Amino acid sequence: MEAKVFKALLSFIYTDSFPMMEYDDMDEDEMSQLMEEGQETEAIEDGMLLQWLGDLFVVADKYDVQRLKCICVRQLSKHMGVLSVMSTLALAEQHHCQELKEVCLKFIQVQSPMCLQAIMTTNGWDHVYTTYPSILKELIAKLASNQRK
Repeated sequence: MEAKVFKALLSFIYTDSFPMMEYDDMDEDEMSQLMEEGQETEAIEDGMLLQWLGDLFVVADKYDVQRLKCICVRQLSKHMGVLSVMSTLALAEQHHCQELKEVCLKFIQVQSPMCLQAIMTTNGWDHVYTTYPSILKELIAKLASNQRK
């Protein structure tokens, strides 16, 4: 467990309020390297937030902190995007979180064909494709039901 995730878990346990992520945990070299690769600061921060939320979700599930887990599900759902939906879907399946899984499938279902192509180019897609083929069956069924409407 990363220190910032442990700190957030302790903060939640002691204050009973959702902790804020601290962006200053990434050192300047990492930030400048990502910016050189063409990623904007906002995109970097969104990625860091999603990673932190995912890690916090895993810890909340592991230690059975249900309220924190529910808050993480809401936050992951709120910040979901085309590039992160498949990784979030894999996380939901791995931790048997039906609510988050349904949100992910619904998000994918309403996307345009161009966005679906972008989803299929992510690393998360490859991970789900190889690790959780049953999810793809559910996804195809949802997309097919969308076609009938």
